[in-house]
Amino acid sequence: MRGDVMADEPKNPTEEPAMEPGAEAPAGEAGDAGGGSPDAATLESRIAELTDLLLRAHAEMDNLRKRTERDKEDMAKYAITKFVRDVLGVGDNLQRAIGAVPQGAAEEDPALKALIDGVSMTEREFLNVLERHGVKRIDPSGEPFNPHQHQAMTEVEDREVAPGTVVQVYQPGYLLEDRVLRPAMVVVAKGGTKPGKEENPSEGAADTP
Repeated sequence: MRGDVMADEPKNPTEEPAMEPGAEAPAGEAGDAGGGSPDAATLESRIAELTDLLLRAHAEMDNLRKRTERDKEDMAKYAITKFVRDVLGVGDNLQRAIGAVPQGAAEEDPALKALIDGVSMTEREFLNVLERHGVKRIDPSGEPFNPHQHQAMTEVEDREVAPGTVVQVYQPGYLLEDRVLRPAMVVVAKGGTKPGKEENPSEGAADTP
């Protein structure tokens, strides 16, 4: 009788049931035992990777912002390019009209002089308007040839100037800010003396024994 009562008593709830052979451990215990959680080195590597991606994204956004600002500035600065190119012919015709009058002829004819003075005033005002909008005429007569702003039409012998000097301007050029709208068409000298200090023959003779 006593033995039956003891057999039916409930087991201690704190005791863990024994695992049967072949049974799997609970999921939480298996993860802890197998090292499923990432270690510190893995986390630091991931943080470094994400930080690098973030810095690259910030750099790309900064470059995009700078490019956008530069494009806006260029658009505002060069917006009148096409218009200016269309009106350059007006300045050319005014200059041709002035140059077509023989030298001294205007002084002999008051009417012709008044006409030339009027055309000259119109040309000056035309250039002033262009300059107010960032356009400048290139008239390089007597200056060294600049391939970035000048277009050489031909070369001529001229012993009076240094080689590469512009001796004649067929057609003036124009700049819009720092951009060439039209190069100046010029005639360039070849031959002549080279730029720099010329040697004095008497200096060399003084050193000769």
